[in-house]
Amino acid sequence: MDKTKLQWHPAFGAALRITLQDEMQYLEMHEEHLLSKKPLQMDILIIKKLQEVQIKKTIGRVFRKHNIIEYKSPDDSLSVNDFYKVYGYACIYQSNTDRIKEIDPEELTLTFVCSHYPRELLKHLENVRGMHAEYQGAGIYYITGDPILMQLLITPELSDGENYWIQSMRTDLRAGEEIRKLMREYEKHRKSKDYAAVMNLITRANWEQMEVEKKMCDALNELFAEELKEADSRGRTEGMKQGKREMIFAFLKAGVDIKTIKEASGLNEGEIELIRREMEQS
Repeated sequence: MDKTKLQWHPAFGAALRITLQDEMQYLEMHEEHLLSKKPLQMDILIIKKLQEVQIKKTIGRVFRKHNIIEYKSPDDSLSVNDFYKVYGYACIYQSNTDRIKEIDPEELTLTFVCSHYPRELLKHLENVRGMHAEYQGAGIYYITGDPILMQLLITPELSDGENYWIQSMRTDLRAGEEIRKLMREYEKHRKSKDYAAVMNLITRANWEQMEVEKKMCDALNELFAEELKEADSRGRTEGMKQGKREMIFAFLKAGVDIKTIKEASGLNEGEIELIRREMEQS
């Protein structure tokens, strides 16, 4: 499968909504925001916080009223040019309003999301602009030294608890438990369009591993076919026995005579008597 045609940005938007779903009532997301009335468009996300509440999810704790998010796909890196492009977008976004300071610069944040630690960029920011990346834990860094609050998210390092779907947007998922867990998690939400969008992207990005997992499952099913068949047969037999036992319980409680119970169940008097004693002891 040609991975160059994968559309990572829409899937990232869906994964972000999933991650922040418990607090989306306080947020408003805009994808591919138009910077002006003229066709100047940026391929980044804008999240507006609608109320003065503290977002609890770790990736949203820095959020203020206006939050610009730049996402880089797993095969892409975050460069010096990318930083200045997004910073420039932020300045245009803030200034392109009808009133002065309609968007307060202090209510603006930048979030950079990438799969690889941008060593060269951070070195540049430190040497040229006196900015520093401060590690906050689990793939989250706050970039300090600028009036605009910024954070850096390294997706493979994010917590796979609350950030599971963003963290899973990779091309190196492993066949076995990692992919099986992904399938189990998706099964819980398969009717959701956002989950479907993210799962579709992850599946296509990890097609070879998915095929390996499918072949492994097919081989296991074939290998254990007889055992599964026997287990199913035993289960059916046990289920029938349990159903018959419950039927006899009901007959005995209703005072049905033994002869009628024998005819209905196919059991002899001794077997029915054992069930009666079991009922009395329970």
